[in-house]
Amino acid sequence: MPVIAAVSQKGGVAKSTFSRALAVELARAGLSVHLADLDVDQGSQVDWHRDRLAAGLTPTPPTQLYPDLSAALAQASKVDVLILDGPARANKDTVALAKAADLVILPGGASMDDLRPLVRVAHSLVRAGIPKERLVCALSRISTEAEAEAARGYIREAGYRVADGYLPERASYRQAQNSGRAVTEVSAPTLRAAAEVVIQSLVDSLPE
Repeated sequence: MPVIAAVSQKGGVAKSTFSRALAVELARAGLSVHLADLDVDQGSQVDWHRDRLAAGLTPTPPTQLYPDLSAALAQASKVDVLILDGPARANKDTVALAKAADLVILPGGASMDDLRPLVRVAHSLVRAGIPKERLVCALSRISTEAEAEAARGYIREAGYRVADGYLPERASYRQAQNSGRAVTEVSAPTLRAAAEVVIQSLVDSLPE
């Protein structure tokens, strides 16, 4: 069954945002999904899962905190899709995460403070033997179309592909997630559509 990993060099780049939206939308499509939270210092996915349950939202994919990768990977044979949400920093386990995954999502924003670490992590994964075609970058916290194109160009020049669309910088996305929703469930139709474009592109990036 497919394994998706979301990794980053830093926090605040929408790694968990993309992971939970993928989990919700894949579950909505009728797949059994397990979301593994590997950031034991924060456990933000587990907190979000509790909020989602409390709000009575469906679907609500099972979500669990795991102290190590091997425990999380044990779930792969039990579900259609396993999503691994890595720690909010690259470490020695990042390569192991990527090697276990069929698709590795590298999220980033428009600033060079986001883009340079993203490309460094991508380079380090390729040096470790991860095929480039297994990596896909996803943009978030974008203010303008020009920002999106500049970020997309920087990543592509470095040799990596980028998912279609981007998440605009909007408080509505944070508010939705604060109430246990995914960004694809935000109330504003235009923002919901923007999120759906990115998530569908990530789904389409999964190997056949």
